[in-house]
Amino acid sequence: MPPAQFPVSVKGVLIREGKVLLLRNEREEWELPGGKIDPGETPEECLAREITEETGWAAQTGPILDSWVYYIPAADRHVFIVTYGCRTTADAPLRVSEEHKEAGLFTRGEIAGLNMPEGYKRSIAAWFDHPQR
Repeated sequence: MPPAQFPVSVKGVLIREGKVLLLRNEREEWELPGGKIDPGETPEECLAREITEETGWAAQTGPILDSWVYYIPAADRHVFIVTYGCRTTADAPLRVSEEHKEAGLFTRGEIAGLNMPEGYKRSIAAWFDHPQR
């Protein structure tokens, strides 16, 4: 049996004014902005590009927060997720790209009740608690 191979997706935890940026996908889950790395791109460059494409906000990629393999039942596939803490100085209104149904900003207390993978909830908590945030 060949070794398992998974696509890699880099995701960013971006907190602005005490609220974390989340996007609602076609599976009705809230997720962190981000995506797959293009050839010739570093994970950090990919994440900054993806956040801008998905939200209209420029972002700076900070430290790695977590990583795990996520099984997506609706797609019957696994994806290797790497999350980073991110920062922005954007003051433009949040916009949502055609990739998502909705964008929103949520307080730390609202995260537990959202339909979202547990790994994202762990990463959000880690960035809220991170000394370099």
